Amino acid sequence: MMTVASTGKTFETAEDFEDDGIPIDVEAISSHTNAALGLRMDTTTRAAMDQQVPAIAGHLNRLLHEDLGADDDSEVRKLLREGTKLVDLTNRPTPETPTFGTYLYLRNVALLTRRLLWIYSERNGLDTP
Repeated sequence: MMTVASTGKTFETAEDFEDDGIPIDVEAISSHTNAALGLRMDTTTRAAMDQQVPAIAGHLNRLLHEDLGADDDSEVRKLLREGTKLVDLTNRPTPETPTFGTYLYLRNVALLTRRLLWIYSERNGLDTP
């Protein structure tokens, strides 16, 4: 995995997230991740990528706080560790991050968010995204 951020940013992990009691919106997360994954490197501006990063990372952060069965599944534990690293503010793109690094970060976060959303949906008897 590529490190895409400079040092000096505030350290924040999924544990710092406060649950606001609002349920996971599977449709909204699915739509946002589809939009992020639909961005093409050759036709997307850096500004468009930068605009997507906070929302997608926020969705991932919300999913990291859900019961996804990590106690019983080593693959889920692995995905949660990966997600925790990705949402850490020190790993997010900065203005100094090359555009390709931001593109890769956004794709990685969106793909992992989709995987965790699928697990969440399955565990809660919801239609899979």
